Amino acid sequence: MSIRNQMLEIAVASKKASRLMANLSSALKNEMLILMAASLESKREHLKTENEKDLQRARENNMAPAMLDRLTLTDERISGMADGLREVAALPDPVGEVTGMWVRPNGIRVGRQRIPLGVIGIIYESRPNVTADAAGLCLKSGNAVILRGGSEALHSNRAIGEILQLVLGDQGLPEAALQVVSTSDREAVTELLQLDEEIDLIIPRGGEGLIRFVAETSRIPVIKHYKGVCHTYVDASADLQMAERICINAKVQRPGVCNAMETLLVHRDIAETFLPQISKVMRDLKVELRGCQKAQHACPDMVPATDEDWGEEYLELILAVKVVDSYAEAREHIETYGSLHTEVIVTNDYQLSQRFLREINSSVVMVNASSRFSDGNQLGLGAEIGISTTKLHSFGPMGLEDLTTRKFVVLGEGQIRE
Repeated sequence: MSIRNQMLEIAVASKKASRLMANLSSALKNEMLILMAASLESKREHLKTENEKDLQRARENNMAPAMLDRLTLTDERISGMADGLREVAALPDPVGEVTGMWVRPNGIRVGRQRIPLGVIGIIYESRPNVTADAAGLCLKSGNAVILRGGSEALHSNRAIGEILQLVLGDQGLPEAALQVVSTSDREAVTELLQLDEEIDLIIPRGGEGLIRFVAETSRIPVIKHYKGVCHTYVDASADLQMAERICINAKVQRPGVCNAMETLLVHRDIAETFLPQISKVMRDLKVELRGCQKAQHACPDMVPATDEDWGEEYLELILAVKVVDSYAEAREHIETYGSLHTEVIVTNDYQLSQRFLREINSSVVMVNASSRFSDGNQLGLGAEIGISTTKLHSFGPMGLEDLTTRKFVVLGEGQIRE
Protein backbone atom coordinates (compact mmCIF):
# COMPACT_ATOMS: atom_id res chain seq x y z
CA MET A 1 0.00 0.00 0.00
CA SER A 2 1.31 3.46 -0.87
CA ILE A 3 2.15 6.01 1.83
CA ARG A 4 -0.75 8.14 0.61
CA ASN A 5 -3.24 5.30 1.01
CA GLN A 6 -1.80 4.35 4.42
CA MET A 7 -2.30 7.89 5.71
CA LEU A 8 -5.79 8.09 4.21
CA GLU A 9 -6.74 4.81 5.88
CA ILE A 10 -5.48 6.09 9.24
CA ALA A 11 -7.35 9.39 8.87
CA VAL A 12 -10.64 7.80 7.80
CA ALA A 13 -10.52 5.43 10.77
CA SER A 14 -9.76 8.36 13.08
CA LYS A 15 -12.71 10.33 11.79
CA LYS A 16 -15.04 7.42 12.38
CA ALA A 17 -13.65 6.89 15.90
CA SER A 18 -13.96 10.60 16.72
CA ARG A 19 -17.75 10.42 16.45
CA LEU A 20 -17.89 7.88 19.27
CA MET A 21 -15.25 9.63 21.42
CA ALA A 22 -17.21 12.89 21.23
CA ASN A 23 -20.08 11.36 23.18
CA LEU A 24 -18.26 9.50 25.94
CA SER A 25 -19.13 10.34 29.52
CA SER A 26 -16.57 12.10 31.68
CA ALA A 27 -16.48 9.11 34.01
CA LEU A 28 -15.59 6.72 31.20
CA LYS A 29 -12.89 9.02 29.83
CA ASN A 30 -11.36 9.45 33.28
CA GLU A 31 -11.36 5.71 33.94
CA MET A 32 -9.71 5.16 30.57
CA LEU A 33 -6.89 7.62 31.36
CA ILE A 34 -6.27 6.14 34.81
CA LEU A 35 -6.01 2.66 33.30
CA MET A 36 -3.62 3.99 30.65
CA ALA A 37 -1.42 5.45 33.39
CA ALA A 38 -1.30 2.14 35.25
CA SER A 39 -0.53 0.26 32.04
CA LEU A 40 2.44 2.50 31.22
CA GLU A 41 3.89 1.90 34.67
CA SER A 42 3.35 -1.87 34.55
CA LYS A 43 5.15 -2.09 31.19
CA ARG A 44 8.06 0.20 31.99
CA GLU A 45 10.67 -2.48 31.21
CA HIS A 46 9.21 -3.00 27.74
CA LEU A 47 9.21 0.76 27.20
CA LYS A 48 12.86 1.05 28.23
CA THR A 49 13.81 -1.83 25.95
CA GLU A 50 12.15 -0.17 22.96
CA ASN A 51 13.61 3.20 23.94
CA GLU A 52 17.11 1.68 23.99
CA LYS A 53 16.70 0.81 20.29
CA ASP A 54 16.20 4.50 19.57
CA LEU A 55 19.07 5.51 21.84
CA GLN A 56 21.44 3.05 20.18
CA ARG A 57 20.64 4.45 16.75
CA ALA A 58 20.97 8.00 18.07
CA ARG A 59 24.44 7.25 19.49
CA GLU A 60 25.52 5.74 16.18
CA ASN A 61 24.39 8.96 14.48
CA ASN A 62 26.34 11.07 17.03
CA MET A 63 23.26 12.79 18.41
CA ALA A 64 24.11 15.73 20.68
CA PRO A 65 24.06 14.93 24.44
CA ALA A 66 21.19 17.35 25.08
CA MET A 67 19.06 15.67 22.43
CA LEU A 68 19.99 12.22 23.75
CA ASP A 69 18.77 13.30 27.16
CA ARG A 70 15.42 14.44 25.72
CA LEU A 71 15.05 11.09 23.95
CA THR A 72 15.76 8.94 27.01
CA LEU A 73 12.94 7.23 28.91
CA THR A 74 13.93 6.64 32.54
CA ASP A 75 11.79 5.14 35.31
CA GLU A 76 11.19 8.67 36.53
CA ARG A 77 10.03 9.89 33.14
CA ILE A 78 7.73 6.92 32.63
CA SER A 79 6.20 7.67 36.03
CA GLY A 80 5.91 11.29 34.91
CA MET A 81 3.94 10.25 31.82
CA ALA A 82 1.61 8.18 33.99
CA ASP A 83 1.17 11.01 36.48
CA GLY A 84 0.41 13.35 33.60
CA LEU A 85 -2.44 11.12 32.46
CA ARG A 86 -3.82 10.99 35.99
CA GLU A 87 -3.64 14.80 36.21
CA VAL A 88 -5.60 15.12 32.96
CA ALA A 89 -8.18 12.66 34.31
CA ALA A 90 -8.63 14.92 37.36
CA LEU A 91 -9.28 18.05 35.25
CA PRO A 92 -12.84 19.30 34.61
CA ASP A 93 -14.26 18.00 31.34
CA PRO A 94 -15.07 20.93 29.02
CA VAL A 95 -17.20 18.87 26.61
CA GLY A 96 -20.90 19.66 26.88
CA GLU A 97 -20.44 22.85 28.90
CA VAL A 98 -22.94 25.54 27.95
CA THR A 99 -21.20 28.92 27.98
CA GLY A 100 -23.94 31.48 28.28
CA MET A 101 -27.64 31.39 27.56
CA TRP A 102 -29.82 34.31 26.53
CA VAL A 103 -33.46 34.84 25.59
CA ARG A 104 -34.54 36.54 22.37
CA PRO A 105 -37.65 38.79 22.17
CA ASN A 106 -39.64 35.96 20.56
CA GLY A 107 -38.89 33.70 23.55
CA ILE A 108 -36.34 31.33 22.01
CA ARG A 109 -33.34 30.62 24.20
CA VAL A 110 -29.86 30.66 22.62
CA GLY A 111 -26.64 29.29 24.09
CA ARG A 112 -23.26 27.95 23.07
CA GLN A 113 -22.07 24.48 23.97
CA ARG A 114 -18.53 23.10 23.90
CA ILE A 115 -17.87 20.19 21.54
CA PRO A 116 -14.66 18.39 20.46
CA LEU A 117 -12.80 19.55 17.39
CA GLY A 118 -12.87 16.04 15.89
CA VAL A 119 -9.55 14.64 14.64
CA ILE A 120 -6.32 16.31 15.75
CA GLY A 121 -2.95 15.58 14.17
CA ILE A 122 0.15 16.15 16.31
CA ILE A 123 3.52 16.32 14.54
CA TYR A 124 6.43 16.51 16.96
CA GLU A 125 10.12 15.86 17.51
CA SER A 126 12.31 13.93 19.91
CA ARG A 127 10.62 13.64 23.33
CA PRO A 128 8.59 10.39 23.58
CA ASN A 129 6.61 11.68 26.56
CA VAL A 130 4.72 13.95 24.15
CA THR A 131 3.02 10.81 22.82
CA ALA A 132 1.31 10.14 26.15
CA ASP A 133 0.76 13.80 27.05
CA ALA A 134 -0.88 14.71 23.74
CA ALA A 135 -2.96 11.52 23.66
CA GLY A 136 -4.33 12.17 27.15
CA LEU A 137 -5.38 15.74 26.40
CA CYS A 138 -6.95 14.90 23.04
CA LEU A 139 -8.89 11.90 24.36
CA LYS A 140 -10.12 13.72 27.50
CA SER A 141 -11.47 16.52 25.28
CA GLY A 142 -13.39 13.95 23.20
CA ASN A 143 -11.18 14.01 20.13
CA ALA A 144 -9.41 11.32 18.13
CA VAL A 145 -5.69 11.89 17.66
CA ILE A 146 -3.07 10.97 15.07
CA LEU A 147 0.48 11.16 16.43
CA ARG A 148 3.52 11.43 14.21
CA GLY A 149 6.74 11.71 16.19
CA GLY A 150 10.26 12.08 14.87
CA SER A 151 12.09 9.12 13.37
CA GLU A 152 14.64 9.32 16.19
CA ALA A 153 11.94 8.13 18.66
CA LEU A 154 10.14 5.68 16.37
CA HIS A 155 10.34 2.59 18.60
CA SER A 156 9.56 4.52 21.79
CA ASN A 157 6.52 6.28 20.34
CA ARG A 158 5.19 3.09 18.78
CA ALA A 159 5.50 1.23 22.10
CA ILE A 160 3.70 3.96 24.05
CA GLY A 161 0.95 4.14 21.45
CA GLU A 162 0.40 0.37 21.46
CA ILE A 163 0.09 0.30 25.25
CA LEU A 164 -2.49 3.08 25.22
CA GLN A 165 -4.38 1.52 22.31
CA LEU A 166 -4.72 -1.77 24.19
CA VAL A 167 -6.52 0.07 26.99
CA LEU A 168 -8.94 1.55 24.49
CA GLY A 169 -9.67 -1.90 23.10
CA ASP A 170 -10.08 -3.43 26.55
CA GLN A 171 -12.64 -0.71 27.35
CA GLY A 172 -14.61 -1.47 24.20
CA LEU A 173 -13.50 1.79 22.58
CA PRO A 174 -12.11 2.18 19.07
CA GLU A 175 -8.33 1.80 18.99
CA ALA A 176 -8.36 4.11 15.96
CA ALA A 177 -9.10 7.00 18.33
CA LEU A 178 -5.36 7.00 19.08
CA GLN A 179 -2.98 6.16 16.27
CA VAL A 180 0.78 6.50 16.02
CA VAL A 181 2.15 6.78 12.48
CA SER A 182 4.70 3.97 12.48
CA THR A 183 6.64 4.83 9.34
CA SER A 184 9.67 7.12 9.40
CA ASP A 185 9.11 8.09 5.76
CA ARG A 186 8.88 11.89 5.61
CA GLU A 187 6.32 11.57 2.82
CA ALA A 188 3.85 10.45 5.49
CA VAL A 189 3.77 13.95 6.99
CA THR A 190 3.22 15.58 3.60
CA GLU A 191 0.35 13.22 2.83
CA LEU A 192 -1.29 13.67 6.24
CA LEU A 193 -1.24 17.43 5.78
CA GLN A 194 -3.37 17.15 2.64
CA LEU A 195 -6.27 15.31 4.34
CA ASP A 196 -8.40 18.33 5.20
CA GLU A 197 -11.67 16.39 4.88
CA GLU A 198 -10.66 13.89 7.57
CA ILE A 199 -8.40 15.88 9.94
CA ASP A 200 -9.66 19.03 11.66
CA LEU A 201 -6.51 20.56 13.19
CA ILE A 202 -2.74 20.11 13.03
CA ILE A 203 -0.50 21.00 15.98
CA PRO A 204 3.25 20.86 15.24
CA ARG A 205 5.65 20.80 18.19
CA GLY A 206 9.36 21.22 17.57
CA GLY A 207 11.87 23.54 16.00
CA GLU A 208 11.09 26.51 13.79
CA GLY A 209 12.02 24.55 10.65
CA LEU A 210 9.44 21.83 11.35
CA ILE A 211 6.69 24.32 12.14
CA ARG A 212 7.34 26.41 9.02
CA PHE A 213 7.31 23.27 6.86
CA VAL A 214 3.98 22.18 8.34
CA ALA A 215 2.43 25.64 8.01
CA GLU A 216 3.54 25.98 4.39
CA THR A 217 2.50 22.47 3.36
CA SER A 218 -0.77 21.89 5.19
CA ARG A 219 -4.27 22.22 3.75
CA ILE A 220 -5.54 21.76 7.32
CA PRO A 221 -5.66 24.63 9.86
CA VAL A 222 -2.38 24.75 11.83
CA ILE A 223 -1.66 26.02 15.34
CA LYS A 224 1.70 27.75 14.91
CA HIS A 225 4.43 28.63 17.36
CA TYR A 226 7.58 29.46 15.45
CA LYS A 227 9.74 30.58 18.36
CA GLY A 228 9.79 32.34 21.71
CA VAL A 229 11.63 35.64 21.60
CA CYS A 230 10.59 36.71 25.10
CA HIS A 231 11.48 40.14 26.52
CA THR A 232 11.74 41.50 30.04
CA TYR A 233 11.53 45.29 30.32
CA VAL A 234 12.93 46.73 33.56
CA ASP A 235 11.34 50.14 34.03
CA ALA A 236 12.91 53.10 35.83
CA SER A 237 10.55 52.62 38.78
CA ALA A 238 11.36 48.91 39.24
CA ASP A 239 12.50 47.35 42.49
CA LEU A 240 15.97 46.34 41.31
CA GLN A 241 16.31 43.38 43.66
CA MET A 242 13.00 42.05 42.36
CA ALA A 243 14.13 42.71 38.81
CA GLU A 244 17.34 40.77 39.37
CA ARG A 245 15.50 37.73 40.73
CA ILE A 246 13.03 37.77 37.86
CA CYS A 247 15.69 38.16 35.16
CA ILE A 248 17.95 35.46 36.57
CA ASN A 249 15.07 33.00 36.78
CA ALA A 250 13.76 33.89 33.31
CA LYS A 251 17.16 33.35 31.66
CA VAL A 252 18.96 30.72 33.70
CA GLN A 253 16.47 28.33 35.30
CA ARG A 254 15.95 26.48 31.99
CA PRO A 255 17.45 28.36 29.04
CA GLY A 256 16.56 25.82 26.35
CA VAL A 257 12.79 26.36 26.43
CA CYS A 258 10.53 28.73 24.55
CA ASN A 259 9.48 30.78 27.62
CA ALA A 260 13.02 31.70 28.63
CA MET A 261 13.96 35.38 28.38
CA GLU A 262 16.04 36.13 25.27
CA THR A 263 16.24 39.96 25.43
CA LEU A 264 16.55 42.27 28.44
CA LEU A 265 15.37 45.86 27.97
CA VAL A 266 16.48 48.38 30.62
CA HIS A 267 15.37 51.99 31.07
CA ARG A 268 18.27 54.43 30.68
CA ASP A 269 17.64 56.05 34.09
CA ILE A 270 18.66 52.85 35.92
CA ALA A 271 21.07 51.36 33.37
CA GLU A 272 24.26 52.55 35.11
CA THR A 273 23.05 51.01 38.38
CA PHE A 274 21.20 47.90 37.30
CA LEU A 275 23.31 46.60 34.42
CA PRO A 276 26.59 46.21 36.37
CA GLN A 277 24.57 44.49 39.11
CA ILE A 278 22.79 42.03 36.82
CA SER A 279 25.74 41.43 34.49
CA LYS A 280 28.00 40.28 37.33
CA VAL A 281 25.45 37.69 38.44
CA MET A 282 24.81 36.60 34.85
CA ARG A 283 28.53 36.18 34.18
CA ASP A 284 28.89 34.10 37.35
CA LEU A 285 26.12 31.88 35.95
CA LYS A 286 27.97 31.51 32.61
CA VAL A 287 25.59 33.74 30.64
CA GLU A 288 27.08 35.57 27.64
CA LEU A 289 25.70 39.13 27.38
CA ARG A 290 25.39 40.85 24.00
CA GLY A 291 24.67 44.53 24.47
CA CYS A 292 23.86 47.65 22.49
CA GLN A 293 26.31 50.58 22.66
CA LYS A 294 24.60 52.11 25.69
CA ALA A 295 24.61 48.76 27.50
CA GLN A 296 28.30 48.35 26.69
CA HIS A 297 28.97 51.81 28.13
CA ALA A 298 27.55 50.61 31.46
CA CYS A 299 29.30 47.23 31.18
CA PRO A 300 32.33 47.44 28.85
CA ASP A 301 32.92 43.66 28.92
CA MET A 302 29.66 42.91 27.09
CA VAL A 303 29.91 41.45 23.59
CA PRO A 304 28.61 43.95 21.00
CA ALA A 305 25.12 43.02 19.82
CA THR A 306 24.31 42.84 16.11
CA ASP A 307 20.97 43.47 14.43
CA GLU A 308 20.45 39.70 14.23
CA ASP A 309 20.61 39.37 18.01
CA TRP A 310 17.35 41.27 18.58
CA GLY A 311 15.21 38.64 16.86
CA GLU A 312 17.17 35.60 18.00
CA GLU A 313 15.81 32.71 20.05
CA TYR A 314 19.07 31.49 21.55
CA LEU A 315 17.75 28.61 23.69
CA GLU A 316 21.06 28.71 25.54
CA LEU A 317 22.96 30.89 28.02
CA ILE A 318 23.12 33.96 25.80
CA LEU A 319 21.18 37.17 26.48
CA ALA A 320 20.70 40.26 24.32
CA VAL A 321 20.66 43.52 26.32
CA LYS A 322 19.36 46.90 25.15
CA VAL A 323 19.06 50.22 26.96
CA VAL A 324 15.92 52.16 25.99
CA ASP A 325 15.07 55.80 26.55
CA SER A 326 11.42 55.22 27.42
CA TYR A 327 8.57 52.75 27.75
CA ALA A 328 7.53 53.77 24.22
CA GLU A 329 10.90 52.64 22.86
CA ALA A 330 10.65 49.36 24.78
CA ARG A 331 7.19 48.77 23.36
CA GLU A 332 8.37 49.55 19.82
CA HIS A 333 11.28 47.11 20.22
CA ILE A 334 8.96 44.35 21.44
CA GLU A 335 6.51 44.95 18.61
CA THR A 336 9.36 44.88 16.07
CA TYR A 337 11.27 41.85 17.28
CA GLY A 338 8.87 39.88 19.49
CA SER A 339 7.28 36.59 18.49
CA LEU A 340 3.89 37.08 20.24
CA HIS A 341 4.92 34.58 22.92
CA THR A 342 5.53 36.19 26.34
CA GLU A 343 6.49 39.71 27.44
CA VAL A 344 7.25 40.96 30.95
CA ILE A 345 7.46 44.37 32.59
CA VAL A 346 9.10 44.92 35.98
CA THR A 347 7.77 48.16 37.44
CA ASN A 348 6.30 49.82 40.53
CA ASP A 349 4.30 52.24 38.36
CA TYR A 350 0.71 50.92 38.42
CA GLN A 351 -0.49 53.04 35.51
CA LEU A 352 2.42 51.93 33.37
CA SER A 353 1.81 48.30 34.22
CA GLN A 354 -1.79 48.64 33.06
CA ARG A 355 -0.66 50.28 29.80
CA PHE A 356 1.72 47.37 29.24
CA LEU A 357 -1.06 44.82 29.78
CA ARG A 358 -3.38 46.73 27.47
CA GLU A 359 -0.94 47.65 24.69
CA ILE A 360 1.33 44.60 24.36
CA ASN A 361 -0.62 41.99 22.42
CA SER A 362 1.52 38.90 22.84
CA SER A 363 -0.20 35.70 23.93
CA VAL A 364 0.98 36.15 27.54
CA VAL A 365 1.84 39.49 29.17
CA MET A 366 3.11 39.70 32.74
CA VAL A 367 3.80 42.28 35.42
CA ASN A 368 6.55 41.60 37.97
CA ALA A 369 6.84 37.86 37.27
CA SER A 370 9.24 35.57 35.40
CA SER A 371 8.43 34.61 31.81
CA ARG A 372 9.00 31.00 32.91
CA PHE A 373 5.43 31.03 34.22
CA SER A 374 4.17 31.06 30.61
CA ASP A 375 3.15 27.41 30.78
CA GLY A 376 -0.23 25.73 30.87
CA ASN A 377 0.40 23.95 34.15
CA GLN A 378 1.80 27.05 35.85
CA LEU A 379 -1.14 29.16 34.66
CA GLY A 380 -3.69 26.75 36.10
CA LEU A 381 -4.73 24.85 32.97
CA GLY A 382 -3.54 21.59 34.49
CA ALA A 383 -1.72 20.58 31.32
CA GLU A 384 -1.09 21.96 27.85
CA ILE A 385 -0.93 20.59 24.33
CA GLY A 386 1.41 23.40 23.31
CA ILE A 387 1.61 27.18 22.98
CA SER A 388 -0.06 29.05 20.14
CA THR A 389 1.28 32.35 18.86
CA THR A 390 -1.47 32.54 16.27
CA LYS A 391 -4.72 34.23 17.25
CA LEU A 392 -7.12 31.74 15.63
CA HIS A 393 -8.58 29.80 17.28
CA SER A 394 -6.41 29.82 20.39
CA PHE A 395 -3.70 32.16 21.70
CA GLY A 396 -1.11 31.21 24.31
CA PRO A 397 -0.81 27.96 26.30
CA MET A 398 -3.49 25.53 25.14
CA GLY A 399 -5.38 23.36 27.62
CA LEU A 400 -8.43 21.14 27.31
CA GLU A 401 -10.83 23.96 26.40
CA ASP A 402 -8.61 24.89 23.47
CA LEU A 403 -9.14 21.41 22.02
CA THR A 404 -12.86 22.15 21.74
CA THR A 405 -15.00 24.52 19.76
CA ARG A 406 -18.54 25.76 20.42
CA LYS A 407 -21.80 25.15 18.64
CA PHE A 408 -25.01 27.15 19.03
CA VAL A 409 -27.93 25.45 20.77
CA VAL A 410 -31.40 26.92 20.38
CA LEU A 411 -34.42 26.02 22.56
CA GLY A 412 -37.86 26.97 21.36
CA GLU A 413 -41.53 26.33 22.11
CA GLY A 414 -42.90 26.28 18.58
CA GLN A 415 -41.69 29.71 17.41
CA ILE A 416 -41.49 30.30 13.66
CA ARG A 417 -39.77 33.12 11.83
CA GLU A 418 -42.16 35.77 10.50
